[in-house]
Amino acid sequence: MLTRPLGATGVSTSAFGLGCMGMSGAYGPSDRQESIATIHAAQEAGITLIDTGDFYDMGHNEMLIGEALAGGRRDRALLSVKFGALRDPAGAFVGYDARPQAVKNFLTYSLRRLGTDHIDIYRPARLDPNVPVEETIGTIAEMVKAGYVRHIGLSEVGAETIRRAAAVHPIADLQIEYSLVSRGVEDEILKATRELGISITAYGVLARGLISGHWQQGQAMDKGDFRAMTPRFAPENIAHNLALGEALGAVAAEKGITTAQLAIAWVLAQGQDILPLIGARRRNRLSEALGALEVTLTAEDLARIEKAVPRGAAAGERYAPAQMAHLDSERRGGAHA
Repeated sequence: MLTRPLGATGVSTSAFGLGCMGMSGAYGPSDRQESIATIHAAQEAGITLIDTGDFYDMGHNEMLIGEALAGGRRDRALLSVKFGALRDPAGAFVGYDARPQAVKNFLTYSLRRLGTDHIDIYRPARLDPNVPVEETIGTIAEMVKAGYVRHIGLSEVGAETIRRAAAVHPIADLQIEYSLVSRGVEDEILKATRELGISITAYGVLARGLISGHWQQGQAMDKGDFRAMTPRFAPENIAHNLALGEALGAVAAEKGITTAQLAIAWVLAQGQDILPLIGARRRNRLSEALGALEVTLTAEDLARIEKAVPRGAAAGERYAPAQMAHLDSERRGGAHA
């Protein structure tokens, strides 16, 4: 497994991480045993970075990971946890809470569900508009000093917020969507993180399947699949977006690799400070993703990829309007697809 630095922390991690959200119903029903087997397979392949959120199926994902990492496996993992999203009993999102007392409360429950005495990277899932980011980061810094957290991360925030947070405590990484069809990070955000020595943990590198080579026009979605509410999967946009995946697939075929492997390899090629998160929930998808580590892209390859999927080519926003409104990264000084 290739390794890359985690920001300026002095810690190295696997060149990409395992994103576990899909193992807790975000894309429809999942298989518990297969999910655990996938986590184990990731570790056997050398993947250390494992990402979750305490609100993924209301704690289910953390408990699943805790079970998978029992028996000595925890020591081989860098656990990345997002917090702050509030949900009701029906699963609906009802806001964010990043107040100091909420930070400590969320952390306490995550430690218990994960079966660990510390979290390696702890981050607010979104910027709470009612709480200065300095207060949130300052509270996590207290938890670092107390030994409950090792490093502090951010998620989906813009350049100004990144700088304000980093003035309180060193930031290890920014988790943000980054793929061939979501490249807003390349504007002000990437400039800020590189100035400050902050890594990017990139999620959505396959655009939730749009550029994976596995999604088909008219494909039915399982109950609970949040892509049904995502604009890029809407009937008026899906054909256009899948055509981008097909164009990418043509380039991949000439290189003798899969579309997904090329999409992941492109993200890996954007810099040593970029750590893709692979949202595999089955071993076969994980195995395919691992193949991207063997791909070398030439300048000619990168030019052909750019021609196949130009920046800004995707139709539709990456989230529904209500969710886009919560993205500090999409405001002035943030990202623009």
